[in-house]
Amino acid sequence: MASDDRFSMTTEKYLARHQVLVYMEDAVAQLLEHREENSKINPIKFLCEYFNSVRDGNHTMFREYSYIHATPHNRASFVRLFWKCYRQIGKKGDLLSIQEYHSLLSLLCSDFPFEPVQKTAKIILLDDALDCLISFSDFIYAFQVQFYFEEFIEKSHEMYQSLHQTQRSPRDPVVVPSGSDDTKVHQNSHHPGDGVDATQYFRAIYPLCDRSNFSTPPVNVLKEILFNIPRVSFYGFLMAIAKSERINEHIGRLPSKAELLEGADADLTVQEAAIQNHVSPTVRLSNSTTASSKSKGHPISATTPSDAPQNVYPTQRPPSANQRKTPPSRTGAVNHSMKIKRGTVKKDSTDESSSDDTDDSSDTN
Repeated sequence: MASDDRFSMTTEKYLARHQVLVYMEDAVAQLLEHREENSKINPIKFLCEYFNSVRDGNHTMFREYSYIHATPHNRASFVRLFWKCYRQIGKKGDLLSIQEYHSLLSLLCSDFPFEPVQKTAKIILLDDALDCLISFSDFIYAFQVQFYFEEFIEKSHEMYQSLHQTQRSPRDPVVVPSGSDDTKVHQNSHHPGDGVDATQYFRAIYPLCDRSNFSTPPVNVLKEILFNIPRVSFYGFLMAIAKSERINEHIGRLPSKAELLEGADADLTVQEAAIQNHVSPTVRLSNSTTASSKSKGHPISATTPSDAPQNVYPTQRPPSANQRKTPPSRTGAVNHSMKIKRGTVKKDSTDESSSDDTDDSSDTN
């Protein structure tokens, strides 16, 4: 946003545009919740750390879906968090199903719904191929568009259906009168999969771009996409948005596709690195496993060991007394115990190692 536009806005409009009240209310709620457990907490320092984490985009890990979905900044920050934690999947070339991608998302947000993931898959695969596997690069850019522009996509889909219904069905015969008693029947040259007229569709969705209550792609990018083709299908339109580098730059959280898998993981925080280390990208996580690991502050999934570092940001609940008393488990045993199997995560070596230690001690005595 330009500086002159910012200063020309009224106070109410500025607060609504940037959802400032959402963060103020959440900050106060988090402060009161933490003061119940630690009465010596410094409110000024807590609020300073909270808003620093919001500014840096490090505030969405292990938060509830309602908070992640509340603002465009939270949505974009969560997409970047997902990329930072799981980009090793793309580096190794693994292909995952939509259920597996949902399980990975559930490790970062325990109540993340399945519907956004399913809609993301439709952008890439369409309705008749949802059981196919998807590469990480295809998923991350389509998920970014679906999650960030959710309201715009819903409105544009309604307009697409309305525009599609107003056009003559391609199967309706057109009767051409002739001088004789015979008639000639011609079929429309367009097929059902041809979509709608791209120019008319742009004129239909153009008023949406003036809305300030939800995020929309830049008008010039939409014009560039729709004015270069005669007709467009709805999911073809969404795929063009997902592949657009200018849309990606507009959101400003993911690198370009050429740089998506490059670089080291030096920018990972302690918790992000713990997730990446303890959750193997090739492990097929079942949706039922992660669904049972919900908690209010920071869910501990079945694949996350008890000695994983806790969140360093003040927006998360500190570890409970039982968690602090739990002795750290052996990292080697935990890593060795995770067996790769599609849809399940098995742990089978921890109990055996403990029993072996007992036998060795008895033999020594």
